[in-house]
Amino acid sequence: MVRRAGGLGSWVLGLGSWVLGLGSCSPRLKRMISLRDQRINEKERAKAPAKKKKEDPSAIKEREVPQHPSCLFFQYNTQLGPPYHILVDTNFINFSIKAKLDLVQSMMDCLYAKCIPCITDCVMAEIEKLGQRYRVALRIAKDPRFERLPCMHKGTYADDCLVQRVTQHKCYIVATVDKELKRRIRKIPGVPIMYISRHRYNIERMPDDYGAPRF
Repeated sequence: MVRRAGGLGSWVLGLGSWVLGLGSCSPRLKRMISLRDQRINEKERAKAPAKKKKEDPSAIKEREVPQHPSCLFFQYNTQLGPPYHILVDTNFINFSIKAKLDLVQSMMDCLYAKCIPCITDCVMAEIEKLGQRYRVALRIAKDPRFERLPCMHKGTYADDCLVQRVTQHKCYIVATVDKELKRRIRKIPGVPIMYISRHRYNIERMPDDYGAPRF
């Protein structure tokens, strides 16, 4: 009986040590160092997220509203008028050549007034990069009847240049057949778009008192 009791006691002691060992093998959660701990560098401490201040609901909120151009006080752009200044892009010149249209004369036939085609440095650089295949377009772009507009911004992307220019100055008409550029121009109020349709120039978003009838 003594042997059995001793065996049972040793078995109980063995079971208890196994339970304790199992508890010691269980994973422990790692403690996070506080941001105020001295072991953290000052640079890392500066990265700590700043506490948001509670907004006072009774305080007056200030917000910046973009200034609306005075030329759009009426239903149409009052800065538009003869002689019309028309910004031309690369595709418009190429499609005019394919349709065998003279740019200046076709513009005057569309608007019934004197037109001054304008070409920016970005558009001119884009035509020059196309090479000898578009030498006719380059020759038309260098026509003395075209007004050259210098670009002071960085980069040579022509679409961004035209969008930025008509956003700042509402006295231009944009001549293009590019769908993406037309979509961006339509978001700018007061800027008409000239395009090619049925082997002639047509105008979009122009007051009815100006130009030829739309088809």
